[in-house]
Amino acid sequence: MLDDKLIVEFNAPTLEEYIFLREKVGWGELDEQMASVSLHNSLFHVVIRQKQRLVGMGRVIGDGGLFFYVQDVVVSPDLQGQGIGTLIMDNIEGYLAGAAKKGATVGLFSVKGRESFYNRYNYRDRPNAVLGCGMCKFI
Repeated sequence: MLDDKLIVEFNAPTLEEYIFLREKVGWGELDEQMASVSLHNSLFHVVIRQKQRLVGMGRVIGDGGLFFYVQDVVVSPDLQGQGIGTLIMDNIEGYLAGAAKKGATVGLFSVKGRESFYNRYNYRDRPNAVLGCGMCKFI
């Protein structure tokens, strides 16, 4: 595990941190206004810091009742594979255990090749015998 203590916080990262971390993992540039609105409208945030530096984050978005969506689970590339993603998802799942009631749907998009990470939290690949393909539209 990591030499320096990790700090878990349940608030949004700064706008600058959010944009920087997403760019650092290759998710592209974001419009600042769009990023600000997105962070502000999230239902739940978890950030992981090491010596005050943002090293990982995740958030939950949705309507807070029937639909929840796990978004922006991201770990700094230099610290991947050291349990930070698990720490993020454990906290997200803790939030969802209280917020998502029976009949709610929780969704997410996985980065290609990382599906097995989410399978251990009972997220299922689509399509499968019950569900058709998940779809999205990018603007």
